[in-house]
Amino acid sequence: MASTLRTPPRFVPTLTTVLEMPAEPAPPEPAVVEPVPPAQPESAMALPPAAQLSQAEIVSLEEQLLHRVLQRVDLSLEERLSDTVSAAIQHQLDAMVPRLRNEIEAVLRALVIEAMAAELSENPGSTPASGAHILS
Repeated sequence: MASTLRTPPRFVPTLTTVLEMPAEPAPPEPAVVEPVPPAQPESAMALPPAAQLSQAEIVSLEEQLLHRVLQRVDLSLEERLSDTVSAAIQHQLDAMVPRLRNEIEAVLRALVIEAMAAELSENPGSTPASGAHILS
């Protein structure tokens, strides 16, 4: 086994100073985020500018703010997407209806023509209901 007193290569960082860190409480476990009702202006409170907050309090406030902002964005986004998609679908339907009518009319016209031709070919002596004679 190699000696533990071996000098490391010069590119490997080495510890030169030992710092004594004060004991801090462990960071709190992430809390389960529950729905937060929208803040009412009368219930909102402002912190005085000189307020000293711990790191945990700052993180908690940031998480609450982020959660509220995301809730508002989510509600607005859902409403706006719904409106936008509805408008786009209605626009497409409005453009599609005349084309569908033309297609349906053409198909029905072709079916009636085929049915009339089949009827006249089966009964050569029959005349159309209007009384007109077909020339052969």
